[in-house]
Amino acid sequence: MTRVVSDLNAMVAGQGGDGSLTVVTLVGNLLAGRGFHLYSTRDVASRIKGGPAAALLRGSIAPRTGIGDTLDVFVAFDTEAIELSGHRVAGNGFVVYDSSGGPLPPGYLGDGVTVVEIPFGRLAVGDLRRELYKNSLAFGVVSRILTFSDTEAASVLEARFSLRPDLVEANLQALAEGFIFADDHGFTHNAGPLRLTDTGHSERILISGNHAAALGCLVAGVRFFAGYPITPATEVLEFMTRHISTYGGVAIQAEDELAAVNMALGASLAGVRSLVATSGPGISLMQEGIGHAGATELPLVIIDAQRAGPSTGMPTKSEQSDIGMLVHGGNGDFPRIVLAPGNPTDAFELAVTATNLAQQIQGPVYLMLDQAVSQDSTTVPPFNVSNIEINHGHRLTQEQLDTLNEYRRYAITNDGPSPLAVPGMAGGMGLVTGNEHDEWGKVSTDPTNRVAMMDKRARKIETVAESLPKGHRFGDPSAPIGILGIGMESGVMQEAVEQLAATGLPIAGLQPRTIWPVPHETLAFLTSKERVYVIEHNHEGQLAQILASVRQDCATVTSILKYDGVPFTPRELAARIAEKETAT
Repeated sequence: MTRVVSDLNAMVAGQGGDGSLTVVTLVGNLLAGRGFHLYSTRDVASRIKGGPAAALLRGSIAPRTGIGDTLDVFVAFDTEAIELSGHRVAGNGFVVYDSSGGPLPPGYLGDGVTVVEIPFGRLAVGDLRRELYKNSLAFGVVSRILTFSDTEAASVLEARFSLRPDLVEANLQALAEGFIFADDHGFTHNAGPLRLTDTGHSERILISGNHAAALGCLVAGVRFFAGYPITPATEVLEFMTRHISTYGGVAIQAEDELAAVNMALGASLAGVRSLVATSGPGISLMQEGIGHAGATELPLVIIDAQRAGPSTGMPTKSEQSDIGMLVHGGNGDFPRIVLAPGNPTDAFELAVTATNLAQQIQGPVYLMLDQAVSQDSTTVPPFNVSNIEINHGHRLTQEQLDTLNEYRRYAITNDGPSPLAVPGMAGGMGLVTGNEHDEWGKVSTDPTNRVAMMDKRARKIETVAESLPKGHRFGDPSAPIGILGIGMESGVMQEAVEQLAATGLPIAGLQPRTIWPVPHETLAFLTSKERVYVIEHNHEGQLAQILASVRQDCATVTSILKYDGVPFTPRELAARIAEKETAT
């Protein structure tokens, strides 16, 4: 019998460099053609080639930003893939196994799983003289399992290799052989075991958080980027290198993170909206430069694509352990803002906001992503660029500068930011130094001046606090139990809440998008609930600690932590919450 599915989870696994991502991309294109929302992620080792590697895809009629609890289809190119991930296959799922290296190892799959064993690798080498063609062979079998027509599968394959016409014929031949093997197992072109439910089509784009954030900064007027390659932030460097020159901007791959941040500060001093992007180790190196931005009151946007630390840690695994460093890192006190997107749409919108806020506070603004949000791709509605507003903050025009009797770069103001003239403007000369200084920028250790300058800089945050991005709400707002998390936790929290609601446990959810300063809405949410579970991927409960630092009573807050580099599944998170509730 054919089973209709509205939420499909698929995985392709083997060794790094085997091209597993190709199969997932092809299947994703088939699903997109039927109007499904897509979410894709990778699980790879921190090496150029080799080691276990997996690509995962979820297609659903509802927007989802995480992989589901079990796999419906699993393509395994070696025994190691089965040993590592066979337990994830649903009881009514399908395993397509490459038996070139030997028979399927026993004991890793549940009862009821349908297994298709085909020596893809050996056949690809024997018939087509190249092992990589095994991906197209496997794709042929999978497309039949999902009841796609042979024509649809061939069309998707041809589009995938349209830029390499020399590879099209061989891949189509491999696809045709895949169809033959599917026939041998009873999977015909119009009667496979799985069939996608009908869904309406709407315009969407498939994009990662890194690319969405980079695009948002570009749209918001960033015209200088400096960075150094580091997983998982490198895609921002690549995007800016490829596109910023079209808009009259400059992207530079610096020799290291210290050079990158200081180049960006120089561009900012010259009046150019500037951006750097890195990960935790790079943020550590940039701390002095970011503090310099705070002291000299220079606008700067910093994208931090977090990964598992400390030190080199696990570069390809996700974590949220830079929170404390972003909020409190650097010597001395200086104002900064920390925003946290939970998906590509957030990343785009908050990148625009961060770029404007940096101008408004004349200081550093962090856009805090994590590896999952940075590198995983999701289908989202096209971004609306027609309503983008550019906020220049207290930037002076030449006409405004001409009306001043005297220009003081660090003039004491009621709201904190001082009028800003770009070097080279007539009458706009000022001094810039990381030392404490007076209104003209001259070095000063006078106690009265020190207090006035510290208070002035602090007022900048107070001025914009009420306009900072609000969080996303979900679940039952009247429930006495709350759940709170950011970034990669966003989508999985919503699904876990849906699962718990189905068992009779209603929960109210909040995904804050402003982490620092802690917004009133976050504090009000904590106060309004009997219990709030703070979900985060780190060992110390850093987000909960930040909340406790600004709230006297945190007795209602309970941390649910994970720090193995693997995202929660909805069922796993729901079980953790249910366990806590049972113990209450």
